[in-house]
Amino acid sequence: MDIDQKIKDMAEHLYPEMVKCRRDLHRHPEAGWTEFRTASMVIQELESLGYEVHFGREVIDGSQQMGLPAKDVMDACMERAVEEGANEKLVAAMAGGRTGVVGILRTGRPGKTVALRFDMDCNEVEEAKDEKHRPYREGFFSLHPGCMHACGHDGHTTAGLAVAKILAGLKDELTGTVKFIFQPAEEGVRGARAMAAKGVVDDADYLLGAHLMMPPVGFLGYDVRGFLATTKFDADFTGVPAHAGGMPECGKNALLAAANAAINIQGITRHSKGVTRINVGVLNAGTGRNVIPAHAHMEVETRGATTEVNDFVQKRAEEILKGAAMMYDVKVQFIQTGGAASGNNSPELSAHVRKTAERLCIFNRLEEVHDIGGSEDCSYFMERVQKHGGQAAYLIIGGSLAAVNHNNYFDFDERALVLEAQLLSTVACELVKG
Repeated sequence: MDIDQKIKDMAEHLYPEMVKCRRDLHRHPEAGWTEFRTASMVIQELESLGYEVHFGREVIDGSQQMGLPAKDVMDACMERAVEEGANEKLVAAMAGGRTGVVGILRTGRPGKTVALRFDMDCNEVEEAKDEKHRPYREGFFSLHPGCMHACGHDGHTTAGLAVAKILAGLKDELTGTVKFIFQPAEEGVRGARAMAAKGVVDDADYLLGAHLMMPPVGFLGYDVRGFLATTKFDADFTGVPAHAGGMPECGKNALLAAANAAINIQGITRHSKGVTRINVGVLNAGTGRNVIPAHAHMEVETRGATTEVNDFVQKRAEEILKGAAMMYDVKVQFIQTGGAASGNNSPELSAHVRKTAERLCIFNRLEEVHDIGGSEDCSYFMERVQKHGGQAAYLIIGGSLAAVNHNNYFDFDERALVLEAQLLSTVACELVKG
């Protein structure tokens, strides 16, 4: 029996197990940097398969973490994870939100190093609870208020573990090394930078990532281009309160500084090297109609066709915010809460994936996906591998979604997991041979 057939049979055999795993994860969603139960489960599964496993401080650079939850939130999530079956020692070792996991399969034979990346976190969305929503109807809806797997990361983690099981079963037939990267905090593009900075993909010759999306099962987007670089940051203005009628001259108005900045950053010059985006999504200020506002909180995101273009927009936005603060004699402080590099597939690797998919005959639509317009922090891994001379590709897997990503009725056809596991396992087996 050839290796393609072995992988197909193993993926099909794992389907009931994948459904069970995915639904368990869907039932227990964990937001970015709090994936203690999920990561604990991943660690234990990889160890049981004989993988060399690294996690916590080994794979997360704490100085590069963005958008961490408050300590009391983190502590509560750690307690909840243990209550829901997570290994207490493993959870403790991931304190501070260091919930990344890397599993390494070393064959001991010469070959290439292939990295596969899977994200684990959920969205902060309240899941629909009515009969037309399958997870509710069939009893695997979220147990955690305000948290839901509304972007398919429960499926990504499940597919990653299935591929790990398939490749462990084929270890004696493989060469080289395969690295499994289970990443926290993709939502808000917060997590990949801290793992990339730790060097987890620096030895990778190839990197593959994938995402379940709206097209029907059987769709494969094999050449993804146009991820926008992005920066997410908060700006907090601090002024001086005063009575608005009695002594307005004693106040320093943080609200007016923030409002002035919000309007003016919309006029940032476009860039000749590519498209740009900027948005003020949140602006909160003030305590009462007769009080000069002393505080204003703004949440901003910038995007650009390349990291260079995005850096230009971000720099100009911060200059305008500082200028507005100076105009109103208030202070402003910035905190970066997320970010991603720009990203494009390596053409050679995209072509290889297409060729493999055509041979396997498991997808009925193979398409290029260009000008994707959004951002994904897998781009940090892609950029790092490509800068080291390697190749990277991001794939879109059709999931026949019940609703768009991030919607509270989100669900996907679990048959997509079989196709994803089969494709990634086959491509990895080919790439390690070089």
